[in-house]
Amino acid sequence: MVSRGYNAFSYADISAEVGVGKATIHHHFPTKADLAEKVLARYRERNRRSVEELLSAVSDPAERLGAYIGYWEDCIRRKERPFCIGALLASEIPSLPEGVVRQVQGHFSDLASWLAAAIDGGVRAGKLETEKGATAEAEMLMATVHGAMLAARVAGSDPEVFSTIARRAVEQIMQSPKR
Repeated sequence: MVSRGYNAFSYADISAEVGVGKATIHHHFPTKADLAEKVLARYRERNRRSVEELLSAVSDPAERLGAYIGYWEDCIRRKERPFCIGALLASEIPSLPEGVVRQVQGHFSDLASWLAAAIDGGVRAGKLETEKGATAEAEMLMATVHGAMLAARVAGSDPEVFSTIARRAVEQIMQSPKR
């Protein structure tokens, strides 16, 4: 799904990749939508655990945002997970089954909530500032990060392209010296 999207992958692709028969895959996931929903549910759960770990490891709100960007920089650099599956599938929403759409929307809601909380914490601590409030800044940051992933993909999965765009978005909400 990450390399070709929902509509372009098949059970035959999965079968070839993991070395099990298509019937085995169908036994566990009767429909492609069932499989995609499960993949997204696991992705969301993994993201929740990652956020909890990040909250434990990094107390500074600005550093949390930097660590979020750093995570994707590392994924793109290693070509391990060079793209957010939620963002990829969001581009296909008009043709996705309803259950898959709900998981994609849930992913965006989860991420926006976490980013807004991190930004709000930074504003309260005097380390970040917003023009339009934490929720709007979170939405803009999320959109910028996903756009940076697209730009990096177009540039051959170049992590520097991603970093230039995404880090600038975080810098924009860093508190600037008062004049």
